[in-house]
Amino acid sequence: MVLPLVDEDNPKCYLCHEGFENLEGLRDHQNTVHKDFFEEHEKQLAKEPAPGDVTVF
Repeated sequence: MVLPLVDEDNPKCYLCHEGFENLEGLRDHQNTVHKDFFEEHEKQLAKEPAPGDVTVF
C-alpha cells in the first residue's frame, strides 16, 4: 500500500495529528487544546547534567 504525500509540508500536532497551515496556528492549538499536557511536562524541559557526568573544558 502506498500513502499519498498530501500536505507533508504543513506542520502537524504530534499529540492529535491535526494538520495546520502555519506554525502560528499550531502554536495556538497546542497552547489551548493541549495546555495541560505542556504544563505537566514543562519540568522535564529543564536540562541539567545527570549525576556522574564529567564536564570537559
